[in-house]
Amino acid sequence: MIITECDIAGPLIIEPKVFGDERGFFMESWNAAKFTEAGLDIAFVQDNHSRSQKGVLRGMHFQNPGPQGKLVRVVSGAVFDVAVDLRRSSPTFGKWTGVELSAENKRMFWVPQGFAHGFLTLEDNTDFLYKCDAPYAPQHEHSLAWDDLEVGIEWPLDGIAVQLSAKDAKGTPLSDVEAFA
Repeated sequence: MIITECDIAGPLIIEPKVFGDERGFFMESWNAAKFTEAGLDIAFVQDNHSRSQKGVLRGMHFQNPGPQGKLVRVVSGAVFDVAVDLRRSSPTFGKWTGVELSAENKRMFWVPQGFAHGFLTLEDNTDFLYKCDAPYAPQHEHSLAWDDLEVGIEWPLDGIAVQLSAKDAKGTPLSDVEAFA
């Protein structure tokens, strides 16, 4: 696999080795030994699967206390996936990085603890998979405003009508979030 560092420390783009022929393809989406060898010694405790239509924006979610690291990928469709650094001690606090994940490119994105995470669905019937290193704790979940001007995420919105949950529509501005140390 090829691991690419992003423009802020922590998140990683992971491109698995894909074996393909006229029958289709095969790839390992998770191999604990290989990830550990690559410096990602992660113990996952929960897998999640969401399906969304084009224009659905989920995020920007984080848990504090009880932060989650997430290894995410798309198995059908495409998303623009984003991580925002919420570590106050980080020189990149409040900065974001994003990557397109699709069934076609088979990329994965590692979003470590201490980051808000979210995505914009670019195609109908997009299936999005998450591997999490801590359990979901709804009592500790927060939403950073997806459109916070201070963060300035450049969502690829050309011709896309954004659909938000009620919770995500009430996201907190960066200046008021319960950030990490």
